[in-house]
Amino acid sequence: MALINPGLGPIIWMTLALLIVLIILKKYAWKPIMNALKEREESIEDSLRAADKAREDMKSLKLDNEQLLREAKDERDAVLREARKIREKILDEAKEKANEEANNIVASAKSRIENEKKAALVEIKNMIATTSIEIAEKILREEFKDKKKQASYIQELLKDKRLKN
Repeated sequence: MALINPGLGPIIWMTLALLIVLIILKKYAWKPIMNALKEREESIEDSLRAADKAREDMKSLKLDNEQLLREAKDERDAVLREARKIREKILDEAKEKANEEANNIVASAKSRIENEKKAALVEIKNMIATTSIEIAEKILREEFKDKKKQASYIQELLKDKRLKN
């Protein structure tokens, strides 16, 4: 029955031993254990905060990357549009220049053709005149071999001349 109803002496010794153990634990073990738990709790909180911050940073980086990609695409599109405009402008200028040169060549060819045509007509007229004179000369020589015919023809011309005046 001593275990069920202990005496006053063992209770005091047990209490004293418990108090000594608690004082020793408080002095040497309790503070380091509590400090370790507190440090552990703070490190866990710091880690959670760092993870949240990293998550937020990742979100903002993702948004920044998406924005940079959009800006790069927009810039690429603008450069391509500008290149197309420049290409079209160069092509239009080249076409216009080619048309002008073609028109100049056609005008020059027409002018040369006209000049050559006029020169050919002058040459033909000169040939016709020369040929006509030669033919007339041959006809007149043949016609006027006889001196009597020449004199009568001259008389006839003089009469016509007098009548006209």
